[in-house]
Amino acid sequence: MQIFEEMQSRGHEALTLLHHAPSGLKAALAVHSTVLGPAIAGVRLRPLPEEEALRGALALSESLTLKAALAGLNYGGGACVLLMPEAGVDDPHAREALFRALGRQVRPLAPRVVLTEDIGVTPGDIAFVAQETPATLGVNTDTSRVTGYGVYRGMKAAARFALGSESLRGVRVAILGVGAVGRTLAEHLHREGARLTVADARSERAEDLADELGGLSVLSTEDLFDVPCDVFAPCGYGHSIRSAQVPRLQCRLIAGGEHHPLSRTGEAAVKEAGIVYMPDFAINAAGLIAAASSLTPEQAAERVYATVSRITAVAEQLGKPPHLVARRMAERRIDLIGNLGRGA
Repeated sequence: MQIFEEMQSRGHEALTLLHHAPSGLKAALAVHSTVLGPAIAGVRLRPLPEEEALRGALALSESLTLKAALAGLNYGGGACVLLMPEAGVDDPHAREALFRALGRQVRPLAPRVVLTEDIGVTPGDIAFVAQETPATLGVNTDTSRVTGYGVYRGMKAAARFALGSESLRGVRVAILGVGAVGRTLAEHLHREGARLTVADARSERAEDLADELGGLSVLSTEDLFDVPCDVFAPCGYGHSIRSAQVPRLQCRLIAGGEHHPLSRTGEAAVKEAGIVYMPDFAINAAGLIAAASSLTPEQAAERVYATVSRITAVAEQLGKPPHLVARRMAERRIDLIGNLGRGA
């Protein structure tokens, strides 16, 4: 992996490796941009190879920059990916030590970085971080469910553009990944009367959801790519749609809660296939908005609905794909605000 080339191509400011042997802390902290304000860094804890953790931190931090900019927040983008300690974190004292070690390591970066929870990390974990540093967004409750509801509202706005109506009753939706965000999305879609097919790498999660809601079809994660559907909703851990899988998709819209489900090559393949792609940084921002502001979950989700509606309106007016319009809108805000302190 050519790390500096990767950083340069994405425009990153910094990548810091954090290590504390007694607690088992090994983490990659990426800061993509602080132009709009301190970089919000979602903290993830997953068993990953080192290179995948580095790539994940770089990709996620870029996504956070675009998400904050598009949502009108005065924050930049960061990401902190923790490698799972060899001893695990089942022991509550070990978990406390891990996250307090993270807080102590991040303390010198407090003016530039703000940590908040993400996949595998709880509000209680961030509370441990906060004991060692002021560099946290605070303890937020159930941001995954807020995000899931925001994805649902954003999907309705995107469906109006891609499917001709924002009603999702009878619409065929394939959900890849039914963790906290995917499960919440499925609940709202099921309530509206969408026809759901779900899959998860942990098949028991998909089966449990089908048993609870009823009327859902369950497939393997690989077979889901071949199912005829109107909307394909990736809600996994990232890059779940490989470029080679795009020709298999039988949908008209990709809209889900997952960060960077497609590579740039994958985005080009989706465009070539005539599939509308509503990017992650536009549609999964409700949790971040609620955590970073005083808005209620409902207000944060409506902010997502409004943002997606604005993107699709511009896309229709200009005849350009929504994912390119969304990126340009985010980059334009960064450019404009970044130039405020410069002379004429």
